[in-house]
Amino acid sequence: MNVERVPSQAIGELSERSRDIFRRIVESYLETGQPVGSRTLSKRLPINLSPASIRNVMSDLEAAGLLAARHTSAGRLPTDRGLRMFVDGLLELGQMTEAERASIELRCKQADRSLQVVLEEVSTTLSGLSRCAGVVIVPTSEAPLKHIEFVSLGAGRALVVLVSEGGLVENRVIEVPPGVPSSAMQEATNFLNARLRGRTIHEAAEEVKCELEAKRAQLDQLTAKVVSAGLATWAGGSEKATLIVSGRSNLLEDVNAATDLERIRRLFDDLESARVFGDLLALAQQAEGVRIFIGSENKLFSLSGSAMIVAPYSDGKHQVVGAIGVIGPTHINYARIVPIVDYTARMIGRLIG
Repeated sequence: MNVERVPSQAIGELSERSRDIFRRIVESYLETGQPVGSRTLSKRLPINLSPASIRNVMSDLEAAGLLAARHTSAGRLPTDRGLRMFVDGLLELGQMTEAERASIELRCKQADRSLQVVLEEVSTTLSGLSRCAGVVIVPTSEAPLKHIEFVSLGAGRALVVLVSEGGLVENRVIEVPPGVPSSAMQEATNFLNARLRGRTIHEAAEEVKCELEAKRAQLDQLTAKVVSAGLATWAGGSEKATLIVSGRSNLLEDVNAATDLERIRRLFDDLESARVFGDLLALAQQAEGVRIFIGSENKLFSLSGSAMIVAPYSDGKHQVVGAIGVIGPTHINYARIVPIVDYTARMIGRLIG
């Protein structure tokens, strides 16, 4: 498993005693989300240390910027810097269960479903397994096409079905002029198949548009409108991908105060913004393995307090086309969730490739 590491203070700079106390504090925080006090630690440590000795070590770790206290008399919890050092130097990744693998594999079986539907289900499953919000960047169809077909749905609507050379099927419903006969649908299908086979929809769209405008295509008026409607639906937008977010309600389970609620509200707003969408898309194109963003170092969101684990997925040409991951509080279970995100990304890559 390739997990990208972010350079941080070396864990080896800590003494064995400090490292053991630091590990216990972080592990307790990841389990409960709450600060840990010296008396609690003295009962859990395998060595015999008094609460006073533990407090001295905790003070040193706090001075190093690895721990912090919410209140003067409260226990300690890891800072974003401390969590980063733990993730890079002490985190031991767990093993997925067979049930988790089976759940992900089941959702990745495409059958007759479109890629969009499959990824929506995968996002929901990832959210359920992690108890966080699942995030997926879905690429638009940039693969060479094998077949396109228009199917009348009646009442001024038609189904456009795209089949890529890799066998992926995508479909959308479009509006067409009322009363379009089946012969016009078939003619539109034949016209586009002759021009799109082996090319992406974006590669051929401009040529087809110019041909229609110059009236070089021998199509009747209704057929030309069907062709134009299909092209406008598939190639008319400027977006290169779609963002799917599932399980936002999971983030509310960790709310303990009004400040937490405001943090979650801001996070929801960020997930709807074009800025975050663009940043996530750029991340998908640049990342080479599982990436972990913690708190304030996560520049995708307007405030700290959230963590994101994300992995890219690639097409059959090993080109990154999207990303999948989870967003949650900084005390999410990194050891369990990182393998789940990595495995899901690899399964999607197999589906697309």
